[in-house]
Amino acid sequence: MSVRIRLQRFGKKGQPFYHVVIADGRAPRDGRFIEKIGTYNPLTHPIGINLDFERAFYWLNVGAQPTDTARMILKREGVYLKKHLMGGVKRGAFSAEQAEEKFAAWKEEKARKIRENRTEILNADKANKKKRLEAEAKVKEARATLINEKRQAILAAEAEKAAQEKAQREAEKAAREAEKAAKEAEESAREAEKRQQERLKQQQEEEAAQQSENQEVATQVAVEDVQEVAEPVAEPVEQVAVEPNPTETTTEETPAQAEETPVATEE
Repeated sequence: MSVRIRLQRFGKKGQPFYHVVIADGRAPRDGRFIEKIGTYNPLTHPIGINLDFERAFYWLNVGAQPTDTARMILKREGVYLKKHLMGGVKRGAFSAEQAEEKFAAWKEEKARKIRENRTEILNADKANKKKRLEAEAKVKEARATLINEKRQAILAAEAEKAAQEKAQREAEKAAREAEKAAKEAEESAREAEKRQQERLKQQQEEEAAQQSENQEVATQVAVEDVQEVAEPVAEPVEQVAVEPNPTETTTEETPAQAEETPVATEE
């Protein structure tokens, strides 16, 4: 039977997690296995590998065939390097101590590279985080500027609208005041005209009364003048009628005699 070194998938959708197992090549991927020799997590950075080195080296030496991903994991952990070094020891190229020194040097170099890589990753993460924060700050600043511009535009529009409304109110107030002033002026003119008419009427009445009074005075004066002229004429007549005529007899005349006696006319 062919033995395979392969991965069994676990974890949720989009969050895979694998077990490194030794299984029969005819068994399904997630089926029964012979032995579990480690785990593999591709989501961590750097990649998380936990491998039983001795058991992986054993199964590789006895002929187990790894899949492509399992081969990458074994190379990364130095299992293939250890196999190559042990092959050189068997061929007599170098001793086992030299092989162990080379493997230890490789492991130290690998650990150094991992540390440097981790440091680079951390620095890159910090730089990316700083860039992201700067970009977010720029976006926030641009957004705040845009919001401020919109707010200023809204405030300017509101101020312009308020100014227009105020100007309209003032214009309406001025129009009402002008209309009121016009009405007051019209009423004042009407009252002045009325007072003028009343003064003219009163003046005409006074003139008419003065004329009437003057006429009455004139009439009275005329009457008094006539009376003054008529009084001297009436007094001699009365005297003539009262004084006795010496020539006349004391005897009374009869009516017939009086009619026959002619009245002497004055010469």
